[in-house]
Amino acid sequence: MKWFKATLIALTAIGSMSGHAALFEDDEARKAILEMRQRMEAQRAASEILERRQVDEINQLRRSLLDLQNQIEMLRAEQARMRGQGEQFARDLAEAQRRQTTAGQALDDRLRSVEPQKVTVDGREFVAGPGEKRDFDAAMAVFRAGDFVGAQAAFLDFSKRYPKSGYQTSLLFWLGNAQYATRNYKEAITNFRSMLAQAPDHPRASEALLAVANCQIELKDTRAARRTLEDVIRLHPETEAAQAAKERLTKIR
Repeated sequence: MKWFKATLIALTAIGSMSGHAALFEDDEARKAILEMRQRMEAQRAASEILERRQVDEINQLRRSLLDLQNQIEMLRAEQARMRGQGEQFARDLAEAQRRQTTAGQALDDRLRSVEPQKVTVDGREFVAGPGEKRDFDAAMAVFRAGDFVGAQAAFLDFSKRYPKSGYQTSLLFWLGNAQYATRNYKEAITNFRSMLAQAPDHPRASEALLAVANCQIELKDTRAARRTLEDVIRLHPETEAAQAAKERLTKIR
């Protein structure tokens, strides 16, 4: 019996010691689990913070890219606007230059219509007003049309209106020819000689002198015609008028 009690006490003591050891091991395990959970929580929190930072950085990058895209679009729009302005400026400049050219041409035309200008008639150059040139050209047009009576009137009217005109010597020559054509020989001789007196070196001087001889022939003044033809040959030996004068001399002798 004593042995049984002793054994029971020993078993009880051993059981008590085993229970205590088990309790100790459970506490350590709980501590380890808690520490592990804390580390996991810390890691999870750190991971969440890192993820939020990454998300924030991505969002910031997206915003930066969007801003950059907007700036690019604004620059493109500004470039297009400036290009449009440049093209419009080029069109406006071209139009202004065209208008300036047109205005300059119009001004030149107006100036030419009122200012004296150099003209050349029968090989002689001089300055004439626009009215002079217009009226002389009109008189010559009548002459060339074969209206010799009308041409005489036009030449005489011109002479009255422009007595000091550079056209006067040529006018006398053509007036004489118009009078010759209408058989007004004496007046023709007067105008041909007036021309020769005013401009003995005129390019048509030999023709005028030959025309005087022709008028004298028509007037049956053979002696005067012969002298005039000889003057043509003597004064203008190298001209066609001199050759014609030689031929006429052979016919009136």
